[in-house]
Amino acid sequence: MKPEHRQIACQTLLLTSVPDEEVDRILGESHVTRFDRGQTIFLQGETANAIYIVLEGWVKLYRIAANGAEAVVGVFTRGRSFGEAVAFRKDVYPVSAEAVTPCTLLRVEADSYLRGVRNSPETAIAMLSSTFAHLHGLVSQLEALKARTGAQRVAEFLCELAPSESGSCEVTLPYDKVLIAGRLGMKPESLSRAFAKLKSEGVTIQQNKARIADVGRLRDYAEEDPANAWSR
Repeated sequence: MKPEHRQIACQTLLLTSVPDEEVDRILGESHVTRFDRGQTIFLQGETANAIYIVLEGWVKLYRIAANGAEAVVGVFTRGRSFGEAVAFRKDVYPVSAEAVTPCTLLRVEADSYLRGVRNSPETAIAMLSSTFAHLHGLVSQLEALKARTGAQRVAEFLCELAPSESGSCEVTLPYDKVLIAGRLGMKPESLSRAFAKLKSEGVTIQQNKARIADVGRLRDYAEEDPANAWSR
């Protein structure tokens, strides 16, 4: 494993508080795997035997509804893990995972990690912390869907990509706009309207680049009362 990949893995909630000897054992029993864009990592309904840590690139988790529509549950990038809750229970994956860019993942075998849980309380706490973080993220996502306008959700998304808390910057949209729309609970045409609305907030979109005039101003817009945002 490359030193930089090991560093990324060790900084995840899944491993950051785990004793060094357990980390060495777990990583020694894990495997680095590369996926091409569009390649399936696992499918909804498959038995969950592993947790994945993103070392490079982007991964989407999605479900296929009864009518065939795709619902994006989450999009993960470097330093994020997924699959913990079901892998630890030997359940089935409730979602499918797909590489949306070329990506490199660390596959951590659930049995290997669970041996660490039996060996040290710190590993058990790390497991709970990682699972809680996913739950908190889903609650935040639900709140955004229910309590923010589409333009506010897009504004927050752009702020998360920004390298600073204030001032002007340019960010690269990390994946295609159809996926961005799905991630934010919107239709592609609604995303286009949201981008147009954000022009008045200092956002300019050119292909896969977004120019933000003032990140602080855009963040204020994302967090203001939706009733005020609707009226603007």
